[in-house]
Amino acid sequence: MLLLFENTQKTTKPPDQTSLVGALNAQLTHHGATDVLRAAIETIPDLALVSSFGAESVVLLHLAAMVKRDIPVIFIDTKMLFTETLIYQQDVAERLRLKNVTVIRANDIATDDPDGTLHRHDTDACCALRKTAPLQAALKPHAGWITGRKRYQSGQRAHLEFFEAEAETGRIKVNPLARWAPQDVAEYMAENRLPRHPLVAQGYASIGCAPCTSPVAVGEDPRAGRWRDTDKDECGIHFVNGKMVRTGANT
Repeated sequence: MLLLFENTQKTTKPPDQTSLVGALNAQLTHHGATDVLRAAIETIPDLALVSSFGAESVVLLHLAAMVKRDIPVIFIDTKMLFTETLIYQQDVAERLRLKNVTVIRANDIATDDPDGTLHRHDTDACCALRKTAPLQAALKPHAGWITGRKRYQSGQRAHLEFFEAEAETGRIKVNPLARWAPQDVAEYMAENRLPRHPLVAQGYASIGCAPCTSPVAVGEDPRAGRWRDTDKDECGIHFVNGKMVRTGANT
């Protein structure tokens, strides 16, 4: 059991968000993903896990299921996902015996994107409509959320910490797999005999909505197939300095 904030517990005033994040990162700097998950669950009230049920999502879901099987899991059905993803989501939830999975969808698609072509001329607006807005609404009751982001996924994630403060929302973002390497993910999946997303075998290293996702070639950035040939690298759920752009060595 991790002893969190032994000194601050003697006062009636809880640590602020920035202090809490700094203390957690300092205390857990040499710890693994399971310890990060346990600390997050013990420290952050009303914590939820957000999963795309994509190429590597099963690793975090499996770890979370071992720590707290009934942790709230939020899955965004954008209505543009691959059929394989929808089937995989149900299969993984059943295999891991996840007890609290919520599927969310945008309410305004029929009004704001009636013909389903918004992604062709404004991908940011499409992502905001189908992913960002419904997720922010779903996260309102939660003080923090867990993601599967990793440092190796793109240049803008290269310095990702286990815990991040979201000044705009007041929530804490938890990244238990931040320091995992691709080999760590592959070995964990093999050792635990976890099911792979069926599209991985077809070259999809990062899987989002069908119209904006393509396979990647050997040696390419794992996220190169997301919004290919654009400067977009994030759907809007995760921001860097308020912008959704591809940065760093993987530009």
